[in-house]
Amino acid sequence: MGNSSSVKQEFLRKWITGFRKYSSQKKNMSMVERKKAIKLSADIAMASTRNETTRWSQALIANASRDSNNKVLTENILESSTQHSEKVVRKNLMNLSSPLCSKRVRSRKVLRRSRSMIHKSSKERLMASSIAKKLNVQKRTQRLKNLLPGGEFMDDVSLVEETLDYIESLRAQVEVMRCLVTASELFINPS
Repeated sequence: MGNSSSVKQEFLRKWITGFRKYSSQKKNMSMVERKKAIKLSADIAMASTRNETTRWSQALIANASRDSNNKVLTENILESSTQHSEKVVRKNLMNLSSPLCSKRVRSRKVLRRSRSMIHKSSKERLMASSIAKKLNVQKRTQRLKNLLPGGEFMDDVSLVEETLDYIESLRAQVEVMRCLVTASELFINPS
């Protein structure tokens, strides 16, 4: 993910820029609107710090760009980074509509050999337990795909790699937000 402190600094810069642009568009925001603005600007800033090298960042930017109210904010945050343009946002929308996963091809010989080596008496028990395990893994994988932005279009290997990267980015985002809250509390209540 790169140098952690530089990623945090870039995230903070983009997040504040995005939030300022959003709040300048709407002077009197309700608490719900302010919460939405903070979340949206944080998501777009976090995704743009990854320079769209991950599918989850592409999905976050594409999802934010779909809403006409958020499109201006998305473009403003992305323009703050010289590497982004409207073409990139359009490309992300196109990439998300087509499946990104590739199917694995398994060798029939390997499957035949493994089947013949299984004893007939333990075969039924093994099949039942493997089916149960497979269903359990499938349920958990589907749950993870639903949690990760753009996860529904990923194969299992990519899903794990993207999830790890997304978690690292979320941790950096949380650390920056905690530091900002601590600094604002010290500013409001100097003791």
